[in-house]
Amino acid sequence: MKDLPETVQRVAAQLQAQGHPHPPQMLGDACRTAQQAADALGIAVGQVAKSIIFRRKDDDAAVLVITSGDRRVDEKKVVALVGTIGRADAQFVKERTGFSIGGVSPVAHATPPVTLIDRDLLRFDVVWAAAGHPHGVFPLHPGDLQRLTGAPVVDVAQEPAAP
Repeated sequence: MKDLPETVQRVAAQLQAQGHPHPPQMLGDACRTAQQAADALGIAVGQVAKSIIFRRKDDDAAVLVITSGDRRVDEKKVVALVGTIGRADAQFVKERTGFSIGGVSPVAHATPPVTLIDRDLLRFDVVWAAAGHPHGVFPLHPGDLQRLTGAPVVDVAQEPAAP
């Protein structure tokens, strides 16, 4: 574990402390997008649990939305649940989460965010989340996201486009 970046070690320690059986893995290539992660892992893009950070305007809190890689977040649905939000820039993300964009894990944040899990993730038996680094990932059952984060499962994705 000492060979892992500090941020991945932090995620690994929290996963272990919470009894999660699958430690982070480092991939050869960076997986800054859901498509890159899916390609590297040989999985459907929807199986990538992407972490999107927003900035809540009322109190400047970080709002983490975890959704399927094949879905886009419907910001109006998020606002209805947590209040007015805005975009979070790279500096805000790094300061609040301790992670850089492209490697934001759902766990082990520097400051615990307000977290929402999109229900579309429950379509899958296994999803893969970032482990604190653009090369780091770990597998889990979507239900484990709720156990690990304590976050509610809600509808915050845009409706998929009709084929």
